[in-house]
Amino acid sequence: MTDDQLNQLSAAVGRLLQRDNATVTAAESCTGGWICKVLTDIAGSSAWFNRGFVTYSNDAKQQLVGVSGESLAKWGAVSEPVVNEMAQGALRAADAQFAVAVSGIAGPDGGSAEKPTGTVWFGFAAADGRAVARRQLFAGDREAVRRQATAYALQTLHDEFLENKLDTV
Repeated sequence: MTDDQLNQLSAAVGRLLQRDNATVTAAESCTGGWICKVLTDIAGSSAWFNRGFVTYSNDAKQQLVGVSGESLAKWGAVSEPVVNEMAQGALRAADAQFAVAVSGIAGPDGGSAEKPTGTVWFGFAAADGRAVARRQLFAGDREAVRRQATAYALQTLHDEFLENKLDTV
């Protein structure tokens, strides 16, 4: 996805959030703040984006969004339980209506047979109780994995949480 396409997607997310008088937050690990960056590239984004969390280290995941040390020890940072905790913790910490969490292995190092380079877990949570976690495997170099992860997070938030919520209101 190009920068222009990410910008268009971010603007679409913003329009849906503003229409519903809602806010979004992000807890990011492998994307390093890229989701927050593309959201705040949109003029007027302060109406629907208050704060985000770059939780690159395990300590940051625990301190900023309340991930349990037990989950990190048992499952590792790149796992469904951890992204679920990240999303729920970010939702609470930002007092937002929607949260997205991302943790993955962007490479070029750090992969394993069980979690190869390009493995990214996503957690999504809504204040109304909806939550989902997804695992994706992206190809390419470090930047390509991070860009694809950013795009996937925003597209999933848009398609599965925001559009559907607005359609039922």
